[in-house]
Order: sequence, then structure tokens, then C-alpha cells
Amino acid sequence: MSENKPKQNQKWKKLQNQLFHMVSVGVIDEPVNQAYDVISTGALIVNLAAAIMNTFDKLHAQYGEIFAMIEAVTVAFFAIDYVLRVITAPCLYPEVNAGRAVRKYILSFAGIIDILSFLPYYLPFFFPGGTTAFRMFRVARIMRLFRINAYYDSLNVITEVISNKKQQLFSSVFIIAVLMVASSLCMYSLEHEAQPEVFSNAFSGIWWSASTLLTVGYGDIYPVTTMGQFFGIFIAFLGVGIVAIPTGIISAGFVEQHQKLKLLGDAPENNVHFIKIELRHGDVWIGKDVSDIGFPAGTVVAAIQRAGRTIIPRGHVTLKEGDRLILGAERLKDDTPVNLKEIVIDKEHAWNGVAIRDLDISRQSFIVMVKRGEKSVIPRGGLVLCEKDVVYMYSNSGA
Repeated sequence: MSENKPKQNQKWKKLQNQLFHMVSVGVIDEPVNQAYDVISTGALIVNLAAAIMNTFDKLHAQYGEIFAMIEAVTVAFFAIDYVLRVITAPCLYPEVNAGRAVRKYILSFAGIIDILSFLPYYLPFFFPGGTTAFRMFRVARIMRLFRINAYYDSLNVITEVISNKKQQLFSSVFIIAVLMVASSLCMYSLEHEAQPEVFSNAFSGIWWSASTLLTVGYGDIYPVTTMGQFFGIFIAFLGVGIVAIPTGIISAGFVEQHQKLKLLGDAPENNVHFIKIELRHGDVWIGKDVSDIGFPAGTVVAAIQRAGRTIIPRGHVTLKEGDRLILGAERLKDDTPVNLKEIVIDKEHAWNGVAIRDLDISRQSFIVMVKRGEKSVIPRGGLVLCEKDVVYMYSNSGA
């Protein structure tokens, strides 16, 4: 019984990993994964289209039952999708235990959007009195469209820019909020006596300050006194500059991201070399931040491929199992190329069935790696070479 348990756990982890690849947007290495992405996106688009058309009285009267059936089927799919994502949460957060991984996903932004995609549809069956409020939360389904950005680098760039500039954007929003409150207090002092029903208290001018600072200007609330009008003009001019702050921050972020990607794309082929490695279970880099690894000078992590999306790494990015790292290194100046030979061992090869220590090779030549199937084998002296092995041999330039 105890022997079967590890096998069952291994089968479950394999199935869990397959399901994770299936529900992860952008992982199209298998037809089933690509088909699931198409079905998921199609279900969301059909659901939103039916919800919009159902708001028209003529269409609702003629096709209301069809729209209701579409919503029932697509919402059921969203519920199944949520269950699958909960099951595969340990694959999304391999650095923590299963229980914590599930809790981390459920409380994440994506997890909240996923549960709001289907739960409000079923809640009226248990709480009929809150039907109107529950229907409002169904709008959260449209947020699932952001998963499509895994297919488009341009949308990924937008996400990266907002993430990188979140502190500056938060600061600009904080400044706008402070100015809104301050201008509301000032306008109350100037207009309360002239318009007591409009500016009735210190916070009654928040709507006016918001529409003025953000340059909307609806005109439903406005000052009538001379001092209030002069102050309104000042706030209107100030609003133009305030709105430009987050715009400038995002624009600068796009320029920085474009330059970074351009440097990677324009790197001379002969001066910079790139390799791709995958982090597997037990690798010492798993769980470490990029800044803590300590690469030699001239070596950088150019990009990280994780669950079908590409991450431009910074120091705070924590590496996870399954990450594919693209490492870049500058070519040494005035250095001779590496003399690396690839030898395929066939049935008739003299090395077939011979241990590495018994090979008759030059002292200036070294076997650096043996590729056996999909695995890379360390070439220890006792390793016996087999048919179909690929041997990589390094030779000094003078050999």
C-alpha cells in the first residue's frame, strides 16, 4: 500500500501539471491547451455579447430565452474554469505548500475576478432579495479579457509599464486627491453664503473639484461669486497640469521599455550571446531573487518565460520552478572561438559501450557533456557511453 502511494502522488502531480498548462493562457504547446484558450475566450465574448444584446427590449422579447441559455452555459464554464484553477494553484505558486497556494490564488486579483464571473449568477437562488446587487457584480466578467494580453507583446508592455511605474502613479493620484479636498474646502468658504444649497458643507464641493481638476467641467455645479470664479479659473489651469503628470509618467515608462527591448533586439550577433535554461525541481536558483544570484560582470538575465508569458526581469523578481531564463553574455574581446565538437555515438562507433575513463583521447580534449535522450548527463569517468548518446567534446585551440 505504501509503495502505491508515491506512484499515485506522481500521477496526480502529472495530471495537475497538465491541467495547469491547459488553463494557463498563452501556453499552446499542445492542441488541447490551444483549444481551451479558444473556448475560454469565445465563451467570454459570447457571454458579454448576449448580456449586451439582452438590454435591448426588442431583442429581449424575441431572443430572451436564448440569451438566458447562453448565460447559463457560459457561466457554468466559468465555474468549472475556477475549480480547475483552484486545483492547479500549487503549480502557479510552487514556492509554497498546496493549502497556501490555493489561498494565495483565491485572494489574488485574478482569483477574485474569476469567482465574480460566476458566483453572482447563482447567489439569487439562495438570496432572492439581492438579485439587482448581484447582477451588478457580473460586470467583473469583462476583466477576464485582460488574460488575452498573454498573446500580444504590446499588451504585455502596457502591463509592465504600469507595474514598473506604480509608485509614481500612486504619488500622482495622491496629489490629485489632496488638491481635490483642498479646493473643495476653499470653494466652500467662498461660495457657501451665496449658494448654501449647493455648497452646504466642506465636502459638498468634491464633485465640482473633481470635474474641474480632471478638466471634465459638466457645469452642473459652478461658482457665482467673483472670488469663487477667479478661484475656479485657477483650479481649471492647475487641473491641466495635474492630469499631465500621470500621462507623462506612463509616456516615460513606454519610452524606457521600448529602449530596453530595442537594445535587446539590436544587440550585435557577434558581440552578445544568448542561451535559454529551464529551472527544474531542486535547482538552487528556485526561490531566489534575480538580484541575489550574483552573475559575473557582463552577464544578465534578459528575459524570463513563465507560464506562457514573458517577464522583463528586475531585482525583485523571484525565480520559480519551470521558469525559462534567457541569459545574455558579452563576447570576450580578442578571444578565440571555443572548439566544441559534437559526436553522435552510433551502433558501430568505437566508443559504444566504453567508459569515459577508458577512452583513448588527447590530453588537450575534454568531454564536457553527454546528451542522453532529453537528459544532460555529467560525464564522470565511470559513465559508459551508449548508442544514440551525443557527446560534446572541448579541445584547446592548440590541440
